Amino acid sequence: MTLQSRLDAFKADFEAGKPPYNVPYSVIETMHRATAELIASGAAQRALKAGDKLPAFMLSDPEGNSVSSDDLLSKGPLVISFYRGVWCPYCNMELQALQGALPRFKELGASLAAISPQNPANSRKSVRQNNLSFPILSDPHNHVAAAFGLRFEMPDYLVELYKSLKNDLPAFNGDPSWTLPMPARFVVGQDGVVLYAEVNPDYTRRPEPEDMLPALRRAASLAA
Repeated sequence: MTLQSRLDAFKADFEAGKPPYNVPYSVIETMHRATAELIASGAAQRALKAGDKLPAFMLSDPEGNSVSSDDLLSKGPLVISFYRGVWCPYCNMELQALQGALPRFKELGASLAAISPQNPANSRKSVRQNNLSFPILSDPHNHVAAAFGLRFEMPDYLVELYKSLKNDLPAFNGDPSWTLPMPARFVVGQDGVVLYAEVNPDYTRRPEPEDMLPALRRAASLAA
């Protein structure tokens, strides 16, 4: 089963209000409204694109170790995934799919890192819950996401919905701003140039891990 087919199956059950979700349709309508507005804003078109230079970054892993983009690229091409947090089931399914694809990435000399605004304790939960063996990095205040053109401010009505659902993002992220990154996937060559970029303001849509392989093969051929 493809990643997107798994996401679609979950979405169908969730939006139908099936147990254990039992979500009122008014909640679904609010989420649909926020997604439609983010799509209409054109924010995704202003994000980092293939051919752009990677913004250098330094972030912390769940154990507090500093990890820089330069360190990651020194090993070869890099796949970067931006996700919302371990509270997001779509993000967890994506991380699991990326873990499954990691051996193919490594065969092409590439490494993989995922970035979210959540605090280190919740990043450790991401690793445990999804059995991950690649770096999960914390991006406080979504500063790196902003440098990639991914950060957006949640509208007030969506903030109120999250509060009503006890999804306290300020506590979860250690940041009072109520901002999130649009989910995104990038392949970056060892020279720091973006070879592949997929940004989707609809958080229920994610590219397949296999979609990275042509860009990684290109990166491998350039390095040869």
